[in-house]
Amino acid sequence: MPPQSDNKLEKNIQRDSAADGKNFGGSSQIDVARLANVSQAAVSRTFTPGASVSQETREKVLAAARELGYRPNAIARSLIRKSTNIIGLVVMRFTNPFYARMIRDFTRELQEQGFWTLILNIAQDQELEKTLPMALQYQVDGLIVTSSTLSSGLAAECVRSGTPVVLFNRYAADTHTHVVRCDNVEGGRIVADAFLDSGHKRLAYIAGEKAASTNRDRETGFVDRLQERGHSLSFRESAEDYNYEQGYEAAQRLLQRDDPPDAIFCANDLIAMGALDLARYKLGIKIPEELSIIGFDDIPSAAWPGFELTTVKQPVKSLVDNTLQILMNAIKTPNSEVSEVVISPSLIWRNSSRKAKSSSPSSD
Repeated sequence: MPPQSDNKLEKNIQRDSAADGKNFGGSSQIDVARLANVSQAAVSRTFTPGASVSQETREKVLAAARELGYRPNAIARSLIRKSTNIIGLVVMRFTNPFYARMIRDFTRELQEQGFWTLILNIAQDQELEKTLPMALQYQVDGLIVTSSTLSSGLAAECVRSGTPVVLFNRYAADTHTHVVRCDNVEGGRIVADAFLDSGHKRLAYIAGEKAASTNRDRETGFVDRLQERGHSLSFRESAEDYNYEQGYEAAQRLLQRDDPPDAIFCANDLIAMGALDLARYKLGIKIPEELSIIGFDDIPSAAWPGFELTTVKQPVKSLVDNTLQILMNAIKTPNSEVSEVVISPSLIWRNSSRKAKSSSPSSD
């Protein structure tokens, strides 16, 4: 049998889903329309998010649908409309509470706007090369890439497929991709000022994942601001990954030196919590009298009485809202101008670091 043309295929799908075809409840749109005494178009609009239909008609259609056990065929409708209402969300760190909250906020907001979320979990950046083409096969309406980087080749593939992409809290050179991110450089500068204004002299940084742009930017901002104020980074350790265990081990290497630091900036809160517990419970260091520790993210547990961690807060809601606004605009307006939104972080003072005598930074 020769292949059907796109137009013929769409007509057959529409026929099967509306007139002749039966859904799992055994009823069609025409059955619902007859029982509700409305047009088939009114039934279609009732089950189309954002479509115009009167409240009276909506109630009649929904009552008839309940009586008949009718549910619209989402797959057939998506093929007809050439839109799946599915957004792909690429995630690498489910165990990081910052990204867990981000996933929750994205899925809630997308569902409220009539979209479903296809979550793609990858273990490392290299897996994106295999995972992203798979997502495109699902005909997703758009992609949000978090905790990973996007190569120029993958970006070009998305452009060819007509699939808009937004990088969340990441950026990649030469990809011409929408970006929404926290100003991680500014966050590092804020921590440098906080330590210097509090009189600290021996300053350390515990880095996270080497390839992450967030890690590089936080360290760059921290080191550059120290140098601007006539200081330098005394010690540097790497946690390799953004987790508690790696933070604990990195802090042990730092704090068992003959000349340990008196202040540690950690690439994220989980690293900082590991460092904090090592200092307090294994080495008996008084916090913040003898050592200040500052993290990054402001995950919920940072405020727990067991930690009371001073940290740089990433504005998750603002990041999520801006990402979705840009993505929805790109879906509605293909080939729209590439956008980059950079949002400032803020310092949340708690009890893991000494406060400056003066709230305004000074030049040394």
